[in-house]
Amino acid sequence: MPILMLLLLGTAIEITVLVLIGNVIGLLPTLALVVLATVLGVVLLRREGMKAVTAFQSKIRSGQPPQAEMLDGVLIAVAGVLVVLPGFVSDLLAIALLFPPTRAVIRKSVLKRAEARANQHRQGQIFIVDAQQ
Repeated sequence: MPILMLLLLGTAIEITVLVLIGNVIGLLPTLALVVLATVLGVVLLRREGMKAVTAFQSKIRSGQPPQAEMLDGVLIAVAGVLVVLPGFVSDLLAIALLFPPTRAVIRKSVLKRAEARANQHRQGQIFIVDAQQ
């Protein structure tokens, strides 16, 4: 149920932003901006996707664990889904995920949380993940 609510909220936000921007600059410029943001996102998606694959292969060849590179791949895949959704908010989120410095901050946060959970597990602590959050 929470995922459905999140999707409905996201759709409502996208429509609201599109209407507000459309009222300010007009229909055709709004559509042009949406197309431009999507094209920019696709270009970044291709570039960053290839970089992630190359970095992953490099880590594997050197015998190092590729956690950061795998997480980059996941974040880039999420950005790929967001970039194909029509709207400004999803495109901005996608471009943020495709921008290496922003992605690095998100990756660091996710890896830190994963490490904390792994440490809890190693110490024999039991934790429950609430899927509704």
